[in-house]
Amino acid sequence: MSINVFHLLETVLSDDVVRNLSGRFGLSPDLTRKVTGAVAPALVAAIMHRGSTADGARSLFSTIMSPDVNASIGKQLPELLSSTAGLSQLETLGRDLVQKAAGVNVGALADAVAAQTGAAQSTAFSLTGVVGAALMGILKQHFTSSQGFVGQLPTLLGHQLSSVNASLTDRLASAVGLGSAGAFAGSVLMRLKDVSAHLDHPQPPARPVSASLPPQTLGDSTPPIVAEKRGHSWLWWLLAALALIVAFFALRSCHREEPVQNDQAASAPAAVAASEASAADNASAPAITSAASDASAASAVVAPAPTQDSHLSFTVDKNGVPTITATVGTEAEKAQLVDALTKRFGDGKFNANVTVDAATKPADWLAHLDGLLPLMALPGAEVKIDGSHVELSGTAADAKLGWLDKLKALFGSGFDIGVFNVQKAVADATQSFRDAVKGLFVSDSSCAGSDVAKVLNLQVINFKTASSVIPASAAQDLRDSAKALKACAKQGKPVQLEVAGYSDNVGVAATNLALSKQRAQAVRTFLVAQGVAGSTLKAEGYGDANPVAANDTESGRFRNRRIEFVAK
Repeated sequence: MSINVFHLLETVLSDDVVRNLSGRFGLSPDLTRKVTGAVAPALVAAIMHRGSTADGARSLFSTIMSPDVNASIGKQLPELLSSTAGLSQLETLGRDLVQKAAGVNVGALADAVAAQTGAAQSTAFSLTGVVGAALMGILKQHFTSSQGFVGQLPTLLGHQLSSVNASLTDRLASAVGLGSAGAFAGSVLMRLKDVSAHLDHPQPPARPVSASLPPQTLGDSTPPIVAEKRGHSWLWWLLAALALIVAFFALRSCHREEPVQNDQAASAPAAVAASEASAADNASAPAITSAASDASAASAVVAPAPTQDSHLSFTVDKNGVPTITATVGTEAEKAQLVDALTKRFGDGKFNANVTVDAATKPADWLAHLDGLLPLMALPGAEVKIDGSHVELSGTAADAKLGWLDKLKALFGSGFDIGVFNVQKAVADATQSFRDAVKGLFVSDSSCAGSDVAKVLNLQVINFKTASSVIPASAAQDLRDSAKALKACAKQGKPVQLEVAGYSDNVGVAATNLALSKQRAQAVRTFLVAQGVAGSTLKAEGYGDANPVAANDTESGRFRNRRIEFVAK
């Protein structure tokens, strides 16, 4: 059964939710509806486009069913919006999900929505995250409750086309990379139908038909299978009776000829007796076979489906020796990876740490391993793959070497492939922080230490190498942080925080520890200079302890070099 995601989205974004969002962003409810009404068709169209290839549909379905997507968002959204921190986390998660699911450039979409509706770009940016989180939750809830599978996804997406056509403008279509709205509408349905034929459509397991139920009418062309079985039911009874007689005499013979020797032999009569009882209850061999099939099918349904993305990351030292870390779902996938590495580099000429976890989804990147192996020999190369997301850094990101274009051609449209860019990462973090911190300036904002810390931790203070001087790019964010802390103190709710400094693991550990302490102290000093009470802030450095990401790629080291605010 299909759904209309637009109708469900209107239900999730109820009038109460819209009024809440309007108050948060200083908009009228009508303008808030206008913004969400522009965002929704653009996101659905981008998702339809991603689902119009086989690899894209698999990647999209994997993202929808991932643990990051909240299938209960329809019920939980009012609670999530009740705090500034909750709203901020929802926005960030939603933007990440639509980027991961459909490759949407959220900034470009926000620009287009702002130009079309008259709302501020920052507001459109924030509401895109909220709509994205709600949309993904609606899709997950549908597939979870209906036990759906990837083969149903293209059909479901195709059913949304009429609603998309009603609201999608050329400006919005262009912002999400679809060209014109007319060109998209004219081609996407055929592509969705085509890809549906190339995806698996598992059939539900057959169930035995109760004799007390009337046979179903399947159409004139359906053979009368049930009636034919009834005509020969005496044969099955006869076979069952013969099987019981043979089993009975075989059992008596076993008792006369051989005493019980051990526990295994002792259990044999019970097993035969159980077979006899089973035969008596079921009355026929076909029914027993059907019951066994049903039990097997039920067991397969109960087994939990894999939920986490497969992972591959590697770094290559100056001598061209790679160090590989991977998580796959089966021993066969592990063997495939290790065999390919051994064939390419030889025994003992690479370092590999491959983990098998049954909760991991199939590693689609294994199909493109031959194209990755040459990159694994490039000194200084760094690559990280999580599911269908590929990130290049180090020499792998060198535009002159052209690996970005090579991998895009190798992997195809089902994978999201990009180069880690520090400036963009800082800019995205800055935007997220500035959207969220506004909520700390309103009179009814939460001054709970955990809520304030979550918002302050959205900012990135990107120190220069070996420096503890506050960078100019972070000054305004820290001034806003001080403003929020002073507002809470003015309400009589001072927030006690630890300013914790961390580093990556590159270099000497003792040096990193000292530098992390200096940076934490620099941030504390800056905030105190802005009027925050020194008694509410404590600075401490922890070096490379407690990493939040692996240090084997540039993006991981970037995340680990951080200032973290901890509520005390």
